[in-house]
Amino acid sequence: MSEPLRPREPKQVEEAIAWALAQGKTLELIGCGTKRAIGRAAQWDATLDLSGLTGVTLYEPEELVLSAKAGTPLTQINALVAEQRQQLAFEPMDYGPLLDGAPGAGTIGGAIAANLSGPRRIKAGAARDHFLGFSAVSGRGETFKSGGRVVKNVTGYDLCKLMAGSWGTLAALTDVTIKTLPRPETEQSILIIGLDTVTAGKVMAAAMGSFADVSAAAHLPAEPAADVPQTASAGAAITALRLEGVAPSVAQRKAVLEKLLGAFGSLATLQEAASRAIWQVIRDVMPFAAKGPRGHQDIWRISTAPSRGADVGRALTDKAGGEILYDWAGGLVWAALPRTDDAHAPLVHATVAGAGGHATLIRAPAAVRAKVDVFMPEPAPLAALTQRVRKGFDPQGVLNPGRMWAGV
Repeated sequence: MSEPLRPREPKQVEEAIAWALAQGKTLELIGCGTKRAIGRAAQWDATLDLSGLTGVTLYEPEELVLSAKAGTPLTQINALVAEQRQQLAFEPMDYGPLLDGAPGAGTIGGAIAANLSGPRRIKAGAARDHFLGFSAVSGRGETFKSGGRVVKNVTGYDLCKLMAGSWGTLAALTDVTIKTLPRPETEQSILIIGLDTVTAGKVMAAAMGSFADVSAAAHLPAEPAADVPQTASAGAAITALRLEGVAPSVAQRKAVLEKLLGAFGSLATLQEAASRAIWQVIRDVMPFAAKGPRGHQDIWRISTAPSRGADVGRALTDKAGGEILYDWAGGLVWAALPRTDDAHAPLVHATVAGAGGHATLIRAPAAVRAKVDVFMPEPAPLAALTQRVRKGFDPQGVLNPGRMWAGV
């Protein structure tokens, strides 16, 4: 493969795609490559490296809006908004540790393209819910824009929702505009110790249905919990619930939870620093990190209804072994399964389909990713619609062909 194409300006992105069209070439789109190992192990003729498109182009804290070039590191954006006591409320996860890459290297364009979110997803939504506008270059080699710099923008089609989660198969993002939100004054987390997975699911459902305004809920069975510094001493499974806001409100809501959940088991509290640390560990699935004790296992990311999460996890471990971590009150299931030549794809797909969910193979050898469905197959009508949308933006299949599904 030739040297990557490294544009520094949006016009050069347009020129690179025009070159690929004229030469009949295909392009792999990357930022800093932190999610490069996710998706089918397809082959491309050249790499379009967008990491040179950097810089915050607009930040108006009083308007809760920020624009940046797509290759701008998330660490830079997080530091900038933190100075104004704001945050990216969708809490984008860092795939670096899970995929044996450098931590903190993700870009804002990559976060949008993968529609990232973290534990606060259950309250604040995913990246697409904070994505206001963008500029991009389609697979036709045409620059286009959508959205704007205000939350209530109703001009034209809402292409932001289409681009978020498209994994670079529709267009190369060059500039994005996102919503920022105030950062909570403080936070605490309540830990319930020693619950089994089914009971933990009931506890998380009760907490989410209460007046406590929980912003994150997760369950770590005993073995993953033993590898988390904030919970290792418990020697048991941990169910964690996060409360955020001003200090008096957090204290009052903590009392509500303690009264509601005290009968389920022993309770412990993590103060602000420890609470922030444990949710970063959960966000980045650190118990399953590539350099950790489970680095040799295949990793699946499964989204389903929170009430079905425990059923999915139990079915997978009963039939395949491995370990499970639950986020989003049970709606996000991370499964670390023993490595096989098919990553247990038939079992995972059948189990998740029965629960009405969706599964993505996040970590597996390239040879496995080349022959199994990394992204769960779509029903025929939806697959046909996906193909029509793809053809509309990229009729010659120049951008990341085969990244998500064969031919897409």
